[in-house]
Amino acid sequence: MIAYFIRRILLIIPTFIGITVMVFVITRFVPGGPIERIIAQARQMKTMQGSTLSPEEQSQPLSGEQIGELRKYYGFDKPVLVSYVLWLGKVLRGDLGTSTRYYDPVWAMIRERIPISLYFGILAMLLTYGICIPLGIAKAVRHKSGFDNLSSIVVFIGYAIPGWVAGVLMLILFASHWELFPLGGLVGDDFEDLTRIQQGADLFRHTVLPLAAYVIGSFTVMTFLMKNTLMDNIASDYVRTAISKGLSFRRAVFGHALRNSLIPIATSFGNNISVIVAGSFLIEKVFNIDGMGLLGYESVLERDYPVILGTLVISSLLLMIGNILSDICVAIVDPRVQFK
Repeated sequence: MIAYFIRRILLIIPTFIGITVMVFVITRFVPGGPIERIIAQARQMKTMQGSTLSPEEQSQPLSGEQIGELRKYYGFDKPVLVSYVLWLGKVLRGDLGTSTRYYDPVWAMIRERIPISLYFGILAMLLTYGICIPLGIAKAVRHKSGFDNLSSIVVFIGYAIPGWVAGVLMLILFASHWELFPLGGLVGDDFEDLTRIQQGADLFRHTVLPLAAYVIGSFTVMTFLMKNTLMDNIASDYVRTAISKGLSFRRAVFGHALRNSLIPIATSFGNNISVIVAGSFLIEKVFNIDGMGLLGYESVLERDYPVILGTLVISSLLLMIGNILSDICVAIVDPRVQFK
């Protein structure tokens, strides 16, 4: 097993290089980068100043020498692979570069937003697992009962509505119409002036709606995965044998069937790490939460390539580490699994 995990860890290196090379090459050929943005700003500034632009200046307000300096500044004067090797060398030294939009260090921008995404991600994961697993067990044990049918209707309604759409609806109803919760943000404007108890209450009020939108997205899949897997195990021969030998139905379910039913849940546990940190850019956009998801979304819109690559480095590494953790979780839940 140790040799297997060593191989998996070593496979992170070529996988990481493949992902980053592909995205790095794409960023070099997609139009609308920092140089094009500076050219557009220069054209707009000259127009606002009332300068009469010649046809050549309208198409290109900067001189060839100025564009050459910009290409050199942003590293576009070198071949793609050479630029990638230089960028990778900086990443290995812990330098993710500088934002071409805000001119701040990329790692500093990411570091400010990771705690926000972690806050919502961990709470969403705890709620999802804490509610979906018991609900899935209850639905499996009471299959085709009134409770099962009613809860299925509620769960499917939630599944039909994307999390960000549910967030918009909740903002309209609970924040705008009834004014029970704030319209957005992580904390209020007067947060620093409040006492500890008031700060906790303010943070809670700002957390409820975004957290509900986060949970809605994965609630249905997890619930029915738990229910269907448990029902398959309850119908298995080993459970019927245990009951025929005098074991109660409750003990047969919780002592034997439940552990085997947790295996599919365990396979997806490690993958949630990248989701926890990366966040959901749509939900963060709706609720104006300045987390990792919103940072990545805005960096794509603004063609802020260093930030795009920086968030890619963090999310891809977490995803690959999460896959390894998923294998560990499976091995813990199912001792029969042998990794070679």
